Amino acid sequence: MPITADYIRIADEIVADIRAKKLKPGDKLPSITQLAAMHKVSPSTVKQVYVRLEALRVIWRHQGKGVFVNDPKLWMREP
Repeated sequence: MPITADYIRIADEIVADIRAKKLKPGDKLPSITQLAAMHKVSPSTVKQVYVRLEALRVIWRHQGKGVFVNDPKLWMREP
């Protein structure tokens, strides 16, 4: 089984939680520091997660407020 990069694995977990309705559009995601601690990875890894998900429009960032789940209808494509 190939080893998946941490940032892809974490991004896939977030997408799975959205599909399972554990996370809903408008829900705020943990901060970079919090998510890094939860997954025992570096903050730079979490930044890659958020860059990847933002590029696919799975999430959106609001400066000073946080990172939020976007409506799946607005996603660029299936992650």
